[in-house]
Amino acid sequence: MAGRIEDYALIGDMQTAALVCRDGTVDWLCLPRFDSHAIFAGLLGTEEHGFWRLGPAHAADAEPPAAVRRGYRGDSLILESEWDTPRGTVRVTDFMPPRDGAPQLIRIVEGVSGRVPMRSELRMRFSYGRVVPWVHKHEGRTVAVAGPDSVWFDTEAETYGKDLTTYADFTVAPGDRIAFTISWEPSHKQPPPLPEPEQSLTATEDFWREWVEHCTYHGPYREAVIRSLITLKALTYAPTGGIVAAPTTSLPEDIGGVRNWDYRYTWLRDAAITLSSLLRTGYREEARAWREWLLRAVAGDPENLQIMYGIAGERELGEAELDWLPGYENSGPVRVGNGAAHQLQLDVYGEVTEALHLAHMTGLARNDYASVLQLKLIRYLEDHWNEPDEGIWEVRGPRRHFVHSKVMAWVAVDRTIKLIESGDADGPLERWKELRDDIHRDVCEKGYDKERNTFTQSYGSRELDASLLLIPQVGFLPPDDKRVIGTVEAIQRELSTSDGFILRYPTDGEDEGVDGLPGDEGAFLACSFWMADDLAMIGRVDEARKLFEKLLSLRNDLGLLAEEWDPRLKRQVGNFPQAFSHVPLIDTALRLTASGAYGG
Repeated sequence: MAGRIEDYALIGDMQTAALVCRDGTVDWLCLPRFDSHAIFAGLLGTEEHGFWRLGPAHAADAEPPAAVRRGYRGDSLILESEWDTPRGTVRVTDFMPPRDGAPQLIRIVEGVSGRVPMRSELRMRFSYGRVVPWVHKHEGRTVAVAGPDSVWFDTEAETYGKDLTTYADFTVAPGDRIAFTISWEPSHKQPPPLPEPEQSLTATEDFWREWVEHCTYHGPYREAVIRSLITLKALTYAPTGGIVAAPTTSLPEDIGGVRNWDYRYTWLRDAAITLSSLLRTGYREEARAWREWLLRAVAGDPENLQIMYGIAGERELGEAELDWLPGYENSGPVRVGNGAAHQLQLDVYGEVTEALHLAHMTGLARNDYASVLQLKLIRYLEDHWNEPDEGIWEVRGPRRHFVHSKVMAWVAVDRTIKLIESGDADGPLERWKELRDDIHRDVCEKGYDKERNTFTQSYGSRELDASLLLIPQVGFLPPDDKRVIGTVEAIQRELSTSDGFILRYPTDGEDEGVDGLPGDEGAFLACSFWMADDLAMIGRVDEARKLFEKLLSLRNDLGLLAEEWDPRLKRQVGNFPQAFSHVPLIDTALRLTASGAYGG
């Protein structure tokens, strides 16, 4: 069985990523891209679906021992795991070097004390665990081939095959260093170059050290902010600038339930708010690359803006179910692709426009087409803002007039008005000012419950929605407005878990709720960070700080967060690690630091 979600570490090369469990098992790796087929899919099934375990040898009927210590080497994505055994101590260093050529996963075993028997078990299964590759020797190297893919396995250790698995049994003493590398290459091409593990390790460490030096945040939460920034960088597809929401698919929001989605794509919403955090912490190059990705992705058809695209800008992300995989802890179905790609979510127009506005305000080099795109988006909204949509949470039930969608339509118009007023674009200024006022009036009249003094999830509804917490953050109303304060307090009362964290919206257990799905879900971490922001904005700064630091305590030992927190099971749930959790962590840290709301 796979480990708990929080038992995993992330390593990656900014084109794909692997998850490494505490016992030294790589249970998830897609090659050569984030959205490629997995060669290790044990995370969503069993060991028969592919894994690579490297750690101290253990009895066949015993559980593999977990590392007693692990951590990233400084501010990097280089994972170091240590085991203390009766025979001595051993360290395994796992990393994926940033690359121009073949993707590599490198694992270096180092003896620390004593003489420790070790074992490597490599079981490659292509196409998400369905295909057993042809494994053979080629000029002294081990290669696994299936269809268009080949994976090359290189090590100085002696290997042997048994039960469709490649093994290496060896012993390390102090000072011994034995490297293992897998490299992917299209099967019709020449073999990839022989790896150089030690040189790659040095280059990888240098890369991350130099990248982190650009961070402009030096506040009291720097450790958490840096780790979140490194995670966001790891989720960026370097060749195009696209940012995936998470490197995994189908990690459940409800253990044993059906709320399992593929997050290995670029949501405009997630990427836009990621851009915002990167810009505010000094990472202009990443922001520029994302803007270029956006312009390419929507080129030719900006009126039909999708909510998500492939990492190179692909539009077709058809959803399918992998029925041979039982799912993480039997949470099925396992899905690849995402059928929500063609939903109407009007809020993304606001998020994209806000990101372009921030890039403009922070002095990112002007791109004329970015201004043209922004004007085209507003012309679309002018005719469609008052339509019902699926909303920020991608409900699979009926479309509604979601308040958050209308608020973000207002944001899109407001930021475009500011662009025109700055002299950097031309447009019907007075007409769009009237449009901005019309949207504002419509929301305040139809999306506000006067009796309860709170905005509601949608027009005519009594339900609440945590996305309403963004109303003061985007400037729709000032924080001291009684309607804002009433909404914050209502969400605290009605959407708060026993732990004090925030649900996205009410769910109805076995019955289908507003999202068209049965089952419940955990507290949505982004929403909980939004609550901390709002508490600080309305003057309850001590309460905001306490909530923020409580949220920080939910991170795993490596500083990583999934999408949600299950208050019943006291564990992380959802795809992991999740950009939409790490971005608001950064934003809240910046807000609390600016307000001085931290403990010493």
